[in-house]
Amino acid sequence: MKKISLFAFLIAAQFTFAQRNLTIEEATSGSYTTFAPENLVAAQWKDPKTLTYLDRTYQNLLSRNASNNWTEATMLSKSDLIDALNNTIKDEQFKFRIFPYDYQWKDANTLVFNATGAEANYVITFDVPSKKVISYFKMDGSALNQVVSEQGNAMAWLKGNNIFITDANGKVIQVTNDGEGIVNGSDYTHRQEFGIDKGMWWNPVNSQLAFYRKNETMVTDYPLVQFDTRIAEVKNTKYPMAGMKSEEVTLNIYDVNTGKTVTIQTGEPKEQYLTQITWDPSGKYIYIGVLNRDQNHLKLNKYDAANGKLVATLFEEKSTKWVEPQNPLTFLPNGKQFLYQSQKDGFNQLYLYDTNGKLIKKLGYNNVVVKDLLDFDAKGNSVSYIGVTNNGLDRQLFNVDLKSGKTTQITTGSGFHNAKFNSDNTFYYDQFSNTQTPNKIAIVDAKSKKETTLVDSKNPYQGVAELPTMEMVKIKAADGKTDLNGRIIYPANFDPNKKYPVMVYVYGGPHAQLVQNKWLGGASLFDYYMAQQGFVVFTLDNRGSDARDRDFVQVIHRNLGQNEMADQMKGVEFLKSKSFVDADKIGVYGWSFGGFMTTSLMLNYPETFKVGVAGGPVIDWKWYEVMYGERYMDTPQDNPEGYALTSTLDKVNNLEGRLLMIHGAQDPVVVQQHSMEFIEACIKAGKQVDYFLYPTHEHNVSGKDRIHLNAKIADYFKLHLQ
Repeated sequence: MKKISLFAFLIAAQFTFAQRNLTIEEATSGSYTTFAPENLVAAQWKDPKTLTYLDRTYQNLLSRNASNNWTEATMLSKSDLIDALNNTIKDEQFKFRIFPYDYQWKDANTLVFNATGAEANYVITFDVPSKKVISYFKMDGSALNQVVSEQGNAMAWLKGNNIFITDANGKVIQVTNDGEGIVNGSDYTHRQEFGIDKGMWWNPVNSQLAFYRKNETMVTDYPLVQFDTRIAEVKNTKYPMAGMKSEEVTLNIYDVNTGKTVTIQTGEPKEQYLTQITWDPSGKYIYIGVLNRDQNHLKLNKYDAANGKLVATLFEEKSTKWVEPQNPLTFLPNGKQFLYQSQKDGFNQLYLYDTNGKLIKKLGYNNVVVKDLLDFDAKGNSVSYIGVTNNGLDRQLFNVDLKSGKTTQITTGSGFHNAKFNSDNTFYYDQFSNTQTPNKIAIVDAKSKKETTLVDSKNPYQGVAELPTMEMVKIKAADGKTDLNGRIIYPANFDPNKKYPVMVYVYGGPHAQLVQNKWLGGASLFDYYMAQQGFVVFTLDNRGSDARDRDFVQVIHRNLGQNEMADQMKGVEFLKSKSFVDADKIGVYGWSFGGFMTTSLMLNYPETFKVGVAGGPVIDWKWYEVMYGERYMDTPQDNPEGYALTSTLDKVNNLEGRLLMIHGAQDPVVVQQHSMEFIEACIKAGKQVDYFLYPTHEHNVSGKDRIHLNAKIADYFKLHLQ
C-alpha cells in the first residue's frame, strides 16, 4: 500500500469532516451573524465622488473616493465621536458600543446622528473635518420619535401621548397636553397601515409642525394580561375590530411663531383615513390623501396650512375592491410638480402631476412595479427607482427622464439589485445577489459602465456547513394561466429513489413575498435546517402575495384564504408528482396570515396535510382589526357570507392530523382570543389539538426565545411527520 503523509491525511480529513449540519441556534440567527455574507454596512453617498460605510467591527466610518480610484480610507472613529461629545457636553459621559449606525449626511462635511447619554437622549450635528460637535438637541430619556426640522434648528419629539419641541437654544415647548385616550404625533396611527411610518412633519421652512391627533376614547379596550407581577395585571390596548367603532383622526398644524394650532378641515365622516401627508415646498399648503372607511374611494386634497381650509380636491381614485395608498407625494425640485404612486392601471407606477391636479405624464414602464422611489438627479431632470421585474423575482435600478418620460433600465443582471445613484448620476452603488451570488457590491461608472468591485463575498457556508440544494420552480395557479413562483429545498444527501416527508412553509397574504431571486432564494436558514433533518421544504407565493400586479393581489377580495388555498393545492399537486415525495407525509407551517393559512389548509384538506404548526393565527376575521381586515374582507355586516366562509371555527370537525397552535400572550396584532376560541371549539368537537403559549411575547417570538420556538417546531415535525 502506498504511504500517505501525515500532512496529506490531515488535509483530507479536514475536507471530509469540515462540512456539518446547522445547529438550531445557527438556523435561527446565523444568516445575520456566523453566515452573513461579506457586506458594506450603512453605505451612503457623502458627495458625488465619495461613498461611506462602517467597517466590519462597526467601530469606524470608512470612505472610498473616485479621485483615489475608490481606495478604502478611515474617515472617523467611534472614539472621535465620543471624545468630541464628552468635551462638548460636560455633564454627560457617552459610551458607544458601535459607530452610530443611523448616521446621515446633512451635507458633504456634516453628520447627524443619535446619541444616548447617562441621563438623556441627544441628536448631534457633527463637523467631520474639525471633528467637533456643531450643535445638539437634548431630550428626556424617555423621548420617542424625534423629528428634526429641515434646517436643523428645531426638533419635535414625543413623551407619552404629547408633543414637545426643543429649539436650537435648548428651550422646550410643550405643544399638546392631552390626557388618556388622545394620542398626538404617533406613527402608530391607523395601525401603521397605508404606508404610515411617522406622525409628525415639519414644513420646509421650519415654521409649522403638522401632526396626527388620534382620538381613540371611543374604541373598545382590549385586555392583555401581564404575567410578570405577583398578581397578574391587565394592560388595555385599543383594538377596533372589523365592523366596530374605530378611532377618529385629525391632522393638526402647530405654528412655532404664534403658538397656535389649526385643525385641517378634512370633514365628515370622522371615521376616515388620512394618508400621504405631504407639505408643499413653499410651506403654505399641505396635501392629504383622504380615504373613506370602505377603502374604495381616495381624494387627494390640498389644504391651506394657515387656516386649515380645503383649497381643492386635485383628483380622486376609486375601485370596486380597494384603493391602498402607500406613499406620500414626492415634489420635484422645481416645486411645481409632484410624483404620485398608484396601481390604478394595474401596476404600482409613477404619475407626474402639477399642483392643480392636472396629469402631465404617466411614467410607468412596461409591467415594472415601482418598489422603492429613490432620488432626483442634481438638476431635477430625472428620478431613479428600484423596480420589480421577472414576474416578481428580480429587483432592478431604473432611471426615468421627467420631460420625455423615457425610462432606462440601468442594472441588468438577473437578481436583487439594491442600487443608488450619486447626486449627479455619474456613478451608482450596486449591491447585488441572486441564488448563486451571496453578495457583490460595486461602484459603477454610469457612462462607461466600468465597475469597481468593493465586495465579492464568498459562500459563507463553504467548508463549514453544507446547505442542501435549492431549486426555483414555476407553477400554474388554480386559474390555469397565472405563473406562480415556488421554491423547493431538497433534503440533505438527497436520494431520488427514497421517499421524503414534506414541510410546506406558507404565508400567502398581502405585503409579503417569500420566493425571491436572491441569496438562499429568500428562504430562512430554518428552512435549510429542516431540509438537513430530512424534509423536503416547499414554499409557493400564491395569488394575493406581494410584488406583482394589482389583479394578482385583489383576487382575494372578500374571501381571504380561498384562492390562496387553491393555489397552494396546485403546489401540492406539483409535490405529489415527484417520485421522492411521500404523499402521506405532508405538513404545513406558517405564522400570522401563514397561521391562518396553515389552520385553513389543515381543516379544508385533512386528507392531504397530516401535521400543521400555526403561529399567531387569524381564526375568524371578525376578530381582526378594522384597517387591514376591512380592506380585504369589508365589514362583517356587509359581507356575512365571506366571513362565514373564511372562518375556521365551524370546520374543526374536519381536523384529522396533528395541529400545534402557538401564540404570544401579549399579541396586540392577532389577539390571543383567536387561538383560544379555536381551542374551545376543538374541545366541544372532541378534537385533540396541541397548544403552546409564549407569555411575554407579542405577535412574534424574537430574541433568544426564537431558538426555543424553532426547536419546538422542528421537534413537532420530526415527532409526528417523520
